[in-house]
Amino acid sequence: MTMPPSPQPAEQGVAARRPLPPLPPLPSPHGPASLRSPVVLGRITAAVLGLVIAADLFGVWADYKLYDVANTVVGALADGLAGGGVSLASLVQRADEADSLSLAAARVQTTALLAAGVVFLFWFRRVRLNAEVFFPAGHTWSRAWVIGGWFVPIVNLWRPRQIMTEIWDASRPAGSRSRLGLVNLWWVLWLAGLVAGRFYSALSRNAETAKDIRDTALQAMIGDGLDIAAAVAAIVVVLKLTGMQNRKALEDPAVSGA
Repeated sequence: MTMPPSPQPAEQGVAARRPLPPLPPLPSPHGPASLRSPVVLGRITAAVLGLVIAADLFGVWADYKLYDVANTVVGALADGLAGGGVSLASLVQRADEADSLSLAAARVQTTALLAAGVVFLFWFRRVRLNAEVFFPAGHTWSRAWVIGGWFVPIVNLWRPRQIMTEIWDASRPAGSRSRLGLVNLWWVLWLAGLVAGRFYSALSRNAETAKDIRDTALQAMIGDGLDIAAAVAAIVVVLKLTGMQNRKALEDPAVSGA
């Protein structure tokens, strides 16, 4: 006599049809990483970058004033002060005012840039830590390079961009294509501003004649214009990446509780 098969508990069939819970995120090879919202810090960073734009606009205006008076001096010297109808006293006064305005603008720009740099680095480190939670194995460089990469000569021409692209790819929605055009635009503008700044410094050290001062002021306006463009691109990058990370943390159950 054969025995009938023993009945299986009903719970086993139900449990087999239940979806498996999401796996916890893998630990970061760079050490423990916690997920925190970058929204507030991202907004603060964008606001401080806006102050940089305002300071650079002030700098463009001051540079134009200096350019205008230097150009007037060049023309007056070419035509003769009397023949050009320009008094020496008025030129000296305008030159002093333009020089004072240019120095004030330089101080404002330096202060705004330093403040933006500090806040940006705090934000940059935060989004890197979040990116390690999203994709622990997707980061080539240690956390020390997140800050230090900006200050090591020569290396700072490409290392921050490399870190940013890895953060960007780790933060993009699952299944989406990697699009780094915005990051590349920001970095090209940043490098162009650095080159323009170095060129301006070389010109200003050797500026002796009115023509030299005019050319220096023109170069300063070009540099300020590039800085404005780079700051605008940086604001877009900051807000875009901050939004990507915020959405990924809210929509992905595997990392939302990390």
